[in-house]
Amino acid sequence: MSVTLQEPAAPVESAEPAERGRLDRFFEITRRGSTVKREVLAGITTFAAMSYIVVLNPLIIGTAPDKDGNLLGMGPVAGVTCLVAAVMTIMMGVVGRVPFAVATGLGLNAFVAYAVASQMTWAEAMGLVVIEGLIITVLVLTGFRKAVFRAIPASLKAAIAAGIGLFIAMIGFVDGGFVRAGTGVPVQLGGDGTLRGWPTVIFLVGLLLTGIMVARKVKAGVLIGIVVTTVLAVIVNAFAKPGGAFLPDGQPNPNGWRLNVPTLPDPLVKAPDLHLLGNVSFSAFAHVGVMTALLLVFTLVLADFFDVMGTTVGLAKQAGLTNADGTDMPRLGKVLFVDGVAAVAGGAGNASSATTYVESSSGIADGGRTGLTSVVTGVLFLGALLLTPLVSLVPSEAAGPALVIVGALMIRQVKDIDFTDVGVAVPAFLTMTLMPFTYSITNGIGAGFVSWVAIRVAQGKARTVHPLMWAVSAAFVVYFGINLVKAVTGVS
Repeated sequence: MSVTLQEPAAPVESAEPAERGRLDRFFEITRRGSTVKREVLAGITTFAAMSYIVVLNPLIIGTAPDKDGNLLGMGPVAGVTCLVAAVMTIMMGVVGRVPFAVATGLGLNAFVAYAVASQMTWAEAMGLVVIEGLIITVLVLTGFRKAVFRAIPASLKAAIAAGIGLFIAMIGFVDGGFVRAGTGVPVQLGGDGTLRGWPTVIFLVGLLLTGIMVARKVKAGVLIGIVVTTVLAVIVNAFAKPGGAFLPDGQPNPNGWRLNVPTLPDPLVKAPDLHLLGNVSFSAFAHVGVMTALLLVFTLVLADFFDVMGTTVGLAKQAGLTNADGTDMPRLGKVLFVDGVAAVAGGAGNASSATTYVESSSGIADGGRTGLTSVVTGVLFLGALLLTPLVSLVPSEAAGPALVIVGALMIRQVKDIDFTDVGVAVPAFLTMTLMPFTYSITNGIGAGFVSWVAIRVAQGKARTVHPLMWAVSAAFVVYFGINLVKAVTGVS
């Protein structure tokens, strides 16, 4: 398809003769109004803005037990997170030739950790991620991906994004010790209804610091917040010695660090632990049942749809790469193809599904217009492989605030929901609230789909419901009533 590029916002600068060689022609640097220097600086900016995933993904994936209580471990997860981000971001730059970076998707990794791995082994959970990536890739190649994406009402898409934001924030509050299981109530403030202990102070300082920097649009504000809060945590731990989550006698320590104690690792730099690569299994269908496994895969596919399509369109518009009406862009098929392969790579590497990152907008804002920006970002992720031991230094009280702030950014999607229409408001509300309240992204999405169809039918608007919505909702009805289905059919 022939697509006319929009004029870039920034004026085109004349390139140096050396830049008009093979590199320039391959990435179309001059044609897109950029320079090699600008692309390199933009790549560094994007890396700084999204490198927090090297810390957050291990805290989510590496510390969540599977059904047998086994952990992947923070160090190994940090290593594969860096590797997958490096390889797939470079691939996006070379194949897609756009300034989009790729890494483990926040929200998707939480779903894998708390909704998938809790029902099976980690190897089986990552096997489902690989299947999800393969499905995404096939849907891209067949052109079906756009059809499914268009079948979901826009308000429901926004509600899913906002609900995942609430879910991520809930995880941040819990991991930071700010919200805990209550006595007489489901949850409460702190361990006894009050805030106490130095770790809680660190969490609050980190929350305010990160929020202020993001509000002031400080580049890499999330990463800076994690780093500064971690340094404070190390200092506090050295002098106050609050201890870990449990006392020497095995009793809970309400004033201690929730997950890991912030102490300097030895050594600081070492070769990455990549033993998780390829540790996947496809036996989940036998262990949890075909219907459950299929619905988990479907939810992964669905979440990936919403995240990638919206992010791709937004970044392309920002970079001036879309056509006049914003419906298409050069090499869109290749960009979506790389994203599908990234999901497969994330599962095969045990880093969880990888996807295009909205933080790429920071590099685009600094002038990145071509795939060279992504190549630079990917190379920096390769360098970060040697620093993965530092992950064990970061307590959840320092990383939790970042999750809360990311959740706050994601929930801004509610502005696209028409709450004046009850047929929209109720499904959207159920989608958003059930995710954090049930600690399950699947439950929120399912409730939203089923209620959307049911209310539209009751309103006499059944013909407005896309056929794919009917099929998906029927699958979720089976999912919610799986125990009844098993009892009636005798299927285990």
